[in-house]
Amino acid sequence: MTDQQILHVNDIDLSVHFAGPETGKPVWLLHGFPECWYSWRHQMAALADAGFRVCVPEMRGYGRTSAPQPIEAYDLITLCSDIQAAMDHLGHTEVAMVGHDWGAPVAWHLALLEPERVKVVCGMSVPFGGRPKRPAIDIMREHFKDRFHYILYFQEPGRAEQELEADIPRTLRLAMHGLSESGKSNALFNDKPADARWLEDRVDPGVPPEWCPPDAFDVYVATFERCGFRGPLNWYRNFQRSWERTADLAGLQIEQPALFLIGDRDPVGEMEAYTIQKMPSLVPKVEQHVFTDCGHWIQGEQAEEVNRLLLEFLGRTYT
Repeated sequence: MTDQQILHVNDIDLSVHFAGPETGKPVWLLHGFPECWYSWRHQMAALADAGFRVCVPEMRGYGRTSAPQPIEAYDLITLCSDIQAAMDHLGHTEVAMVGHDWGAPVAWHLALLEPERVKVVCGMSVPFGGRPKRPAIDIMREHFKDRFHYILYFQEPGRAEQELEADIPRTLRLAMHGLSESGKSNALFNDKPADARWLEDRVDPGVPPEWCPPDAFDVYVATFERCGFRGPLNWYRNFQRSWERTADLAGLQIEQPALFLIGDRDPVGEMEAYTIQKMPSLVPKVEQHVFTDCGHWIQGEQAEEVNRLLLEFLGRTYT
């Protein structure tokens, strides 16, 4: 059983779904792209059954949450501020913070910004690499100046929106299937011209993957039919601004107990192999687990194992 509330925080309306007893210790679950709050459905049930108060926002730009038009409204510090303001509103003084995909950088940075309130942190699929010496987008532009890269493609306002919104079910099917395979066949590595489109050369499988049955897939589709892709894509258009606004966090370690989960077929693992290797130097108390035969959508693809590890971790560190 879940309930949904609209919180008026940080100058936006933030839609948050709740499960579990109101007296339970709060656990926040932050989704990524192109996902929705319902991607956490399995974890919500397991955590609620264990007595936790589960808080699952529709992140800024998604679903019933506000989607401001300005690109600069989606930098990392602002995204963290949404959750900080929501925690203030709910009176949360101690929380566990969990994030997947884009939600993971938000969770990692909330651990830095809120070392007293965020008692434990878990990132899935995207590791913590600290603040780079220069914006990552600059490095991408240099390395892929003559070749396609999906993040560079996302930079031009309107272009990616037009492609992704033309057939939302197709877009979501291709993203779900394409991010469950490492290597050249996945949706992140594309050997094609710089002016190509992201999904134009993909063959639509026609059905979502098994881990996302039709009733769940319908929730994803309804989310993006409501909000479109502009807000979610604006997250990718703030590398420079986020880098500027995190200057005071440079060199800081995440000192809380931490958990990192990733699938062995997650293409992000290939992109971030060096970061994953060096993460223990930045997150000294991190525990890392690699799931076998698992792609990017880890909390759906291997829900039972994610639940087991997450509950075991919280049982040891968040009491």
